Amino acid sequence: MALLQISEPGQSRAPHQHKRAVGIDLGTTNSLVATVRSGRAEVLTDDHGEALLPSVVHYGEGGIEVGGGLAEKAVTDPGNTIISVKRFMGRGCDDVRGSDTVYELADSAGGMINIATRQGRVSPVEVSAEILRVLAQRAEGALGGPLDGAVITVPAYFDDAQRQATRDAALLAGIKVLRLLNEPTAAAVAYGLDAGDEGLIAIYDLGGGTFDISILRLSREVFEVLATGGDSALGGDDFDLAVAEWIRRQAGVTGRLSAMESRALTASARTAREQLTDSEVADVRFGDWRGRLDRNQLNACIDALVDRTLRASRKALRDAGVGVDELTAVVMVGGTTRMPRVRGKVAEFFHQSPLTDIDPDTVVALGAARQADVLVGNKPGEEMLLLDVIPLSLGIETMGGLVEKIIHRNTTIPVARAQEFTTFKDGQTALAIHVVQGERELVEDCRSLARFELTGLPPMAAGAAKIRITYQVDADGLLNVTATETSTGVQARIEVKPSYGLGDEEISRMLRDSIDHAGGDVRLRALREQQVEADRLIEDIDAALARDGQALLTADELKCLRTGVEELAAARASSTNHRELARHVEALARQSEEFAALRMDAAIKGALAGHRLDEFEGEG
Repeated sequence: MALLQISEPGQSRAPHQHKRAVGIDLGTTNSLVATVRSGRAEVLTDDHGEALLPSVVHYGEGGIEVGGGLAEKAVTDPGNTIISVKRFMGRGCDDVRGSDTVYELADSAGGMINIATRQGRVSPVEVSAEILRVLAQRAEGALGGPLDGAVITVPAYFDDAQRQATRDAALLAGIKVLRLLNEPTAAAVAYGLDAGDEGLIAIYDLGGGTFDISILRLSREVFEVLATGGDSALGGDDFDLAVAEWIRRQAGVTGRLSAMESRALTASARTAREQLTDSEVADVRFGDWRGRLDRNQLNACIDALVDRTLRASRKALRDAGVGVDELTAVVMVGGTTRMPRVRGKVAEFFHQSPLTDIDPDTVVALGAARQADVLVGNKPGEEMLLLDVIPLSLGIETMGGLVEKIIHRNTTIPVARAQEFTTFKDGQTALAIHVVQGERELVEDCRSLARFELTGLPPMAAGAAKIRITYQVDADGLLNVTATETSTGVQARIEVKPSYGLGDEEISRMLRDSIDHAGGDVRLRALREQQVEADRLIEDIDAALARDGQALLTADELKCLRTGVEELAAARASSTNHRELARHVEALARQSEEFAALRMDAAIKGALAGHRLDEFEGEG
């Protein structure tokens, strides 16, 4: 008897066929692609056996070149050779204004940076897509066909715009994104599955352009991020700039360098820094100048930068509620962690030698490959739970320019949180919703992400409407906001897609400012809340006096209450002390209680007029 193979619509006719899935580490300096074959994660190489693809794109007269062999063009044709493009992802010109760059930059219509090249203006998304396209072609050649999906890693500190830009780059490259995975979490996947580690782990990730520190709890294939921190604009590039500045001083070079000179200087600095990983002394040259750089001098150049990473590590430990001595392991990730000074200072800070069992350049791609293998369905019996967190709080603007946080930073994602709000004025038929990101108490100190309106509300008394605001952050860290008026079901929603992301140190500055200004923010928030309460009370009493004042109050009572309103208005305008303003609000509230009671009695009498008492007996 013939056997029929049955599959669901849209599924492969061979349901157990191994699908082609990869993990991609889209790095600032180098990028990699890895896959799982025969149960083992491995990095895929090019035709020359090279695993690392330099993240360099050259826009030449004859076409676009990507990867190796472009070192000379990076110096001789710097304006058309794009390096470290990851630092521009999801950002606008204002975010990089004043930074040292050899490119001609301009904002696109959507606000993202455009880079002028010989072949026209290109965005960081397009440049990154060229890199991803080469990696995808490498993988398809090695695996024998088109990819079914990829997990692409991003720095833990990438904000919503930077993540969206990464996803868009993959879309341009024709890659189906299974998930965006935080780089430290990918490293934890590689170590957790390869070495079977359990416990509290610190992932110290210092790459070419970014630094991340994450504290994770590993247990039976559950990877839970307890806290994350770092700096989205600190990495090996900055170490190179510090060394380059030393070379300039030694060579006696002053004034502004040309684009070619700047690239040549940075290349010389990087070469010397990398040589000192294995050597005690490196020969350095710039123009006609020749010199030598030893490890002690290199350490003097970079120590301040390493200390910045350790301060962020200390903060992440505090956020996680974990002491240094509670950690069972420290994992080193990123090529910059090869530097002996970095490893030494990290070991000293964490009181233990960091793990370097897996190549720090490849560990992220290997972890992403393992996650991709699970998500694409090659291991239906295997479960892997990855619990990442969001780096900054997400909130909404309320009256008085205050921020009400709906999802707090270091909350595990995916997550959905909802909160109810109401209207401020009688008859309000629309509500403006302002989504913000940051740790401060006032909107002006946070980053605006999106604005939209909920319209069509039924006219109600102030405070009667119930509007439920729901924030949903998916596993990729991308945000959706929904607003619903609960009695009518009127709804509005927005997928938050800011056109560019946070500036160089804006995330770190937001967190730092939230600590530095915590006391002042609390006092200012309390003052704003009392100001809003004063405005509401003044408006309500003015409206009530206009309607019923003459009918229910004597001339003296009316004058006294109006004087109380004037005094509160004066205190509202001049007071900077929330307790003092609260006393004025409370005093006027007490003063108006008798008037409120008279209005209630009048309303009841009006409702009962023309009716007999026995009409209401037995009701209710």
